[in-house]
Amino acid sequence: MNLKIDKIGDSMQIKIPEKVAILLKTLWEHGYEGYAVGGCVRDVVLRREPKDWDITTSAKPDQIKKLFRRTLDTGIKHGTVTVMMGREGYEVTTYRMDGEYEDHRHPKQVQFTGDLIEDLKRRDFTINAMAYDPKTGIVDEFDGIGDLGRKCIRCVGDPAERFEEDALRMLRGVRFAGQLQFTIEPKTLEAMRQKAPTLVNVSAERIRTELTKLLTSDGADRLLLAWETGLTKVFLPEFDDMLATTQNNPHHCFDVGHHSLETIRQVHELWKKESGLGEKQHIMLVYAALLHDVAKPDCKSVDSDGIDHFYGHNRLGAKKAKKILQRLKFDNDTISMVTKLIGEHDCRHENCWVDGQYSNQGAKAMRRLVNRIGKEAMPLLFLLQRADLLAQSDYTREEKLAKLSAGERCYREILEAEDPVSIRDLAIGGAEIMKLGVPAGPKIGEILNHLLEMVLEDPEKNCTETLVQEVKEQIKKV
Repeated sequence: MNLKIDKIGDSMQIKIPEKVAILLKTLWEHGYEGYAVGGCVRDVVLRREPKDWDITTSAKPDQIKKLFRRTLDTGIKHGTVTVMMGREGYEVTTYRMDGEYEDHRHPKQVQFTGDLIEDLKRRDFTINAMAYDPKTGIVDEFDGIGDLGRKCIRCVGDPAERFEEDALRMLRGVRFAGQLQFTIEPKTLEAMRQKAPTLVNVSAERIRTELTKLLTSDGADRLLLAWETGLTKVFLPEFDDMLATTQNNPHHCFDVGHHSLETIRQVHELWKKESGLGEKQHIMLVYAALLHDVAKPDCKSVDSDGIDHFYGHNRLGAKKAKKILQRLKFDNDTISMVTKLIGEHDCRHENCWVDGQYSNQGAKAMRRLVNRIGKEAMPLLFLLQRADLLAQSDYTREEKLAKLSAGERCYREILEAEDPVSIRDLAIGGAEIMKLGVPAGPKIGEILNHLLEMVLEDPEKNCTETLVQEVKEQIKKV
């Protein structure tokens, strides 16, 4: 990697936002030191856009608050004050040294210090232990720039000590390796293997955050590093089972685990081309890709020819994925969508492609599919299915992709024709049914479901006259 950093004298110069420059200048003008620190420095050196700018300073919290008109006590116990510059907030933290860690996650106490280097010593990786001020340049005591050039993730100091202090750092290391597509330095990697069991002390929410950042990066396959070091055994043992499950089947060229990682890679490529899908949908898709075959280890069978089969893995997979996502404390919307996608990912739209050409024979099945999972899920399902096919062997791939494209065409035609796919699409509702003499209660729902079944089969029956007549026929049967 060729890192180009401007130099003024002996100082390495990087570009920082105007408000950050004002904040730092204010600290120095009042006799305190102030530096941009951590990930923002790393990202600017890599020519990446930092998501936020953190500041470290020799000033104590009460001194920081006196210097700036608008501040928030966001982490005052640990020396952090948020300084508001217009509508933007910047976390400003006093140089500190952490005391003894009691739970592999949090220090019992923090001690303020006037020494920047002491503050940098407590940080996780060398690439995150750099500080910058326009006058001083980059302070790089631990050769973070060198490690950026080597594309290397390396702990500050003794890696075993760093991970003993905070077990989440191990998963953060894997995440950075994925996001930056770096390798992990051998001693750091070995310390991960030694300390992996301590990850059990980290909350599910923290693990979910790091895992999501990894899976939505172009280096999602670095999840294999988490497996190699024993981390997935703690937070996602199902992935270990997937890697151990071979697929002796002409449709596949990977074991279940590697197939799922390749599916994630394909999801990334397809998602980038879909302008209508946002970050939330991206997260749903990568977890659906990761877990779409999670039940294959449970469903594997071998026929008399030695060919592996995985009957029912989609339905069981939806149930297993739900438990995993609940364990990781995901929100209900994500859990619902991911489980829907997994449950239907093996639907191949067979009747939409007949004798080598498009056929609308699949329209009935397509309307029922839309009814089961909802219109909002359909673009995600098609994308997941395409990624799944592209992650398989090339055996009959073109035919499979043709069927999928035919399914997408069938769905578009259903939308264009405004075919009814849910109760709310019916030409009459509960109020009209009650006017026909059906009392309020469960019978209303039963009749609506009956009408829906009728119009899913034949959309042309979705007119007021036809449905009213059908309701009357149902009343006669009571």
